[in-house]
This record gives sequence, structure tokens and C-alpha cells, in this order.
Amino acid sequence: MNLSLFEEPSSFDRERLKQKLEELTRQGVFIGTSSWKYEGWLGQIYTRDRYYLQGRFSQKRFEQECLAEYAETFPIVCGDFSFYQFPTEAYWNKLFGSATRGLKYALKVPEEITAKAFPKHARYGPKAGEDNPSFLNAAVFQSMFLDLLRPWRDQIAVLILEFGRFPKYCYRDAVEFVAELYPFLTFLPADFRYAVEVRNEEFLVPEYFACLREHGVAHVLNAWSRMPELPEQIAMPEVFTADFTVVRALLRRGRPYERAVEQFSPYKEIQDVNPGARQAMHAVIDRARERNQPAYIFVNNRLEGNAPRTIEEIVT
Repeated sequence: MNLSLFEEPSSFDRERLKQKLEELTRQGVFIGTSSWKYEGWLGQIYTRDRYYLQGRFSQKRFEQECLAEYAETFPIVCGDFSFYQFPTEAYWNKLFGSATRGLKYALKVPEEITAKAFPKHARYGPKAGEDNPSFLNAAVFQSMFLDLLRPWRDQIAVLILEFGRFPKYCYRDAVEFVAELYPFLTFLPADFRYAVEVRNEEFLVPEYFACLREHGVAHVLNAWSRMPELPEQIAMPEVFTADFTVVRALLRRGRPYERAVEQFSPYKEIQDVNPGARQAMHAVIDRARERNQPAYIFVNNRLEGNAPRTIEEIVT
């Protein structure tokens, strides 16, 4: 039986996108998505019949093997999974062995390092609402994360320290945050690139940017529900703090994550074009090429509804 008969018809030109992305990669611009296990991309990035088992589509097989097919189109991927726990050595072995060595990774640092207190959520169990003793603990970060990643250092484009939105009782202002961030960044070994993503708009001040610049750490230009739009961020005089740039196009300002999931799932098509975000990503691409500096750009399904098609619109 020819299972390709079951492939969904699509106007998505995967080969053309691949060629455009390869051209940009040669210029130091790496564009990919935030995470990759989306069945909504079948018929676009993924070929349905590759994941059939005993005549039926296997979700398990898809989730275990689709990264290899992802790497046939995209040069880089952002791994959100590592935010939720310290992955084991066995997990890293499996992940890096599941796709070509040419695929680059941006990895989120576990929240065990970036959460000042654990959110009051059931999944945190008895830790919910408690202070985090490992917050910005450089020794724990080194032993539990960096040391395990060193065998694959050449595939890791950047490590992203994502800090959730801090309430005022944690930090009255950016200066207090920087006072704790500075010594942590000072400790970090220089054999990885690092970027900081904040969710407090009021932190985008000279003291914060100066801290990052002194350590060669990039500010993540992030489109998020409670952050300035990307065009506004890239216009800030001091926002480019390193010799590389990181963009994470996640959400439209004012749209909560949960609403985006409800509105856009299962992420088959663009449903809400975001011209400002697209314009800003174009500007970052142009800046990177002009300066001959790397740029790492990641698009989330929850920005417009379908990350591959958003990327297709940006680069073709």
C-alpha cells in the first residue's frame, strides 16, 4: 500500500524554504522554531507516512523521530523542554543522536536556576510557592547542566536564561535584579554563548543592558504578552549587548499564552498576521548580515498560528 496517498495536500513549498534558510545560514543567520513536535505541521514540515506503524499514524513514533525530519528543513531549533527540569545524560544522548549533527540548538536553562520562587502550581508539588535555593546558583548550573552538555558544545548555539515576570516584592527595580544577576554571569565559563530573557518591561534600562554587555551576554528580543513589541525593543539604543543576537517571537503583546493556545491549536495555519514582529525580524536579519554577526531567530506557533508559515513569509 502506498501510504503517501494519505499525505495531506499542501501549498507549503518545503524545498524552497530549505534553500532560503540555507542561504541565510551561510550568512550567519539561523532561523528555526520554538519546539518541534506539532502534528499541525504534517504536510508542511513533516511527511505523514514516515510515522505510520502497522498501517496507522503513530503519535509516539512521530514524537520520537520527527526531529530528524525537522532538521531536513531548519538549521536550528529552540528547546523549551529543558526549562522544566535538568535533563539527564541519557536524555542528552538520545536528543543529540536523534538528528543530524548539523542541527544547532538553543536550549533554555532550567527554571531551577532562573525561578526565584517556584510558582504556585500543582505540578511543583510541595515546592509550590517556596523560595528556590538554587536560584542563580552558578555551581549547580555548572554541574547539573553545563558539564553534561560539553560533549555537544559545537551544536549548541546559545543557552537562554529565561526569567519569568517578577512581582515587586522580589525586586523593586532593575538595579536590584542586576545586583543578583551580575555575579552569576561573572562565573559563567566562556565556552558557551548565553542570552537573558526578561519578562519585566521595567527592567529594560541602562543598568540591565550594561550588565549584559560587560559579560558578552545577549538580551533576548522577545515578543511576549507583557513586553514591548519587537520594533520598540530593537529601537532601544543599548539593546544589542553582544556580538550575536537572539530573537524569540512568542506572543502578540496583550494576548495571554492560554488564549493563544486556545485560538491557534493545532497550529496548521497563520490566523493572525503580526506585521510589526515580521518587520523587526527582517531588521535583525539585515543588521546581522551588515555586521557579519550571528543571529538566532526563533518563531513560536503562538505568535501567528503556524511558525513554519510565518518563517516562510519572512524569508521568501
